[in-house]
Amino acid sequence: MSDHQSSSQKPDKSEQSPDERLILPVLPLRDAVLFPHTVMPLLVGRKRSIRLISAVREEKDIIALVTQKDPATNEPGEKDIYRVGTACIIAKKLEMPDKSAKLIVQGLNRVKIRSITAVRPYFKAEVVEVHDPHVESVTVEALTENILAQFQKLVNESRYLSEEMYIASVNIKELGQLCDFVAFHMKISTTEAQELLEMFDVEKRASKVIEYLNRELQVLELSSKIQSQAKSEIEKSQREYFLRQQLKAIQGELGETDEKSREIEDLYSQIAEAGMPPEAKEAAQKEVERLSMVPPAAAEYSVIRTYLDWLIGLPWSKSTKDSLDLRRAQRILDEDHYDLAQVKERVLEFLAVRSLKKDLKSPILCFVGPPGVGKTSLGKSIARSMNRKFARASLGGMRDEAEIRGHRRT
Repeated sequence: MSDHQSSSQKPDKSEQSPDERLILPVLPLRDAVLFPHTVMPLLVGRKRSIRLISAVREEKDIIALVTQKDPATNEPGEKDIYRVGTACIIAKKLEMPDKSAKLIVQGLNRVKIRSITAVRPYFKAEVVEVHDPHVESVTVEALTENILAQFQKLVNESRYLSEEMYIASVNIKELGQLCDFVAFHMKISTTEAQELLEMFDVEKRASKVIEYLNRELQVLELSSKIQSQAKSEIEKSQREYFLRQQLKAIQGELGETDEKSREIEDLYSQIAEAGMPPEAKEAAQKEVERLSMVPPAAAEYSVIRTYLDWLIGLPWSKSTKDSLDLRRAQRILDEDHYDLAQVKERVLEFLAVRSLKKDLKSPILCFVGPPGVGKTSLGKSIARSMNRKFARASLGGMRDEAEIRGHRRT
């Protein structure tokens, strides 16, 4: 396996075959995968794990790091851990006041669990080492060059990889070790990393690493494109704002007054104070933008301006609270009108239904008759009884419905 062996067995390395089975302590990992020939920091806090670390002599004993299938499991059992992991040594150990420990571990070789031999006080397993075969072929050479080229691009494009990592990768001679090194430093999921760890076929592992490298490069390229587009939009708006400020400053120095700019700013402030709902406010602001681009002499200018004045003038945030006291309404109707019993009864029925159902969408009251019979005065009485303001619009003499609906936006 390496120059280090388990202290409990102390076998003679010269007598050890590559496939000799070993009994090693097993440390389950949450959401992390250690690859052979890589170095990784660890924080150990679970009781079983702390017991294991306490029993291991720093830089003497070998342990197996195996990833658990569900990182949320606090006390993983035999079925909760993968069957392929990495044998490693503890390069550095720092015990914390709360009895947890910070470790620096160095991976050695892949190990495959044959069977779990102990669960308490910590996991122990019978494992067998899995070595990458040394193969020299045109395919291996091509895969190596492809991985190095893609990894160089990734180092140049990304912010989380340094140039030293690419230099280190160039000095790796074995394809399997190169795959493990690159996979360890890429942003891949724990499941994908475990899948690579379990790939004993070096060429298949290399092809998978190339696939992940291409995916990561595509993500970085798309991210860079989005960032570039956002930056150009911001720069454009900042440039327009700067030019407008310069124009205002120049006009101020020349003593020129920009009536239209003041008018546009005044409209924006009136819209903000009108209390419009979001839809109406958005529509009004769009009309102001259109108005700012239309010359004052154009016919469209007066149409847009009249429409904006109408929108701003509407009582968006003003309302009266209805008074639906039927006795008061009957008293006011009797005070203002003599007789008209059927008409007053119909008005009171209408108010009674409104008092019972607040959100009633009923037809409006319509009084029909010749001039002077009391239609307008009845409307005034109803408004007074409900504490509403009375508004009157005379339509006498009109022949065209457009006079009521309006021509376009007038």
